[in-house]
Amino acid sequence: MQLRNKVVVVTGGANGIGRALCRRFAAEGARAVIVADIQAAAAQVASEVGGVAIQTNVTHEPDVIRLVEKTLNDFGVIDLFCSNAGVGAQGGVEASDQDWLKSWNVNVMAHVYAARAVLPAMLARGEGYLLQTVSAAGLLTQLGSAPYAVTKHAALALAEWIVITHGDRGIKVSALCPQGVRTDMLRRAEFGGGAFLLDTALEPEQVADEVVKGLAQERFLILPHPEVAEYFRRKATDYDRWLRGMRKLQASTQVLKAPA
Repeated sequence: MQLRNKVVVVTGGANGIGRALCRRFAAEGARAVIVADIQAAAAQVASEVGGVAIQTNVTHEPDVIRLVEKTLNDFGVIDLFCSNAGVGAQGGVEASDQDWLKSWNVNVMAHVYAARAVLPAMLARGEGYLLQTVSAAGLLTQLGSAPYAVTKHAALALAEWIVITHGDRGIKVSALCPQGVRTDMLRRAEFGGGAFLLDTALEPEQVADEVVKGLAQERFLILPHPEVAEYFRRKATDYDRWLRGMRKLQASTQVLKAPA
């Protein structure tokens, strides 16, 4: 996909990766960039890129439906829908139900709601593109955060299912799976055990550059950290060895251990 003259929706567009995507899509010549976020800062980003801000709580399905309907009414089409909003939570299985449910709702159900709302028009047209911000945690795991690791695996599974089920009807999907990115989520170690990722963390703008390349090549996996592909290969070819290696990494970084 080339972004010129395309209508693009980005959830979580007020900051971090989402803001960088909005800026880059506008620079690529998108016809319209819809900045969807629960935060008021979405209006500032929209003003900067010449786009439109729509306040959206991605965990509230009526908000997502309204976002899609308004965009279709105003622009006639959604060429690319980026389900980018995400949230982290520290802890293992003992994490609170509230943290588990929030992670599930933002990291998984928001993608489900978006697909429900946007796919019918895309399928009717015979074309459309979904970009799902997943995380390398969806391919590997997340030390220190069971809710993040589990929900990101689920988000990846959903992206796979959509492209398998609808790929022959013109629907394209890319799963964006970076490791550390210098966003507020990483700085606050929101998902626990993420501090060690700062050493190799990318700027959001670098991630946006890789997204544009990945969309142009219509790759399912977009890996801004190329080493993730090798880690994933090791996991697939020798799961037990990979698990032993992850335990060693966990011990060396002193992150969450299972409760006694």
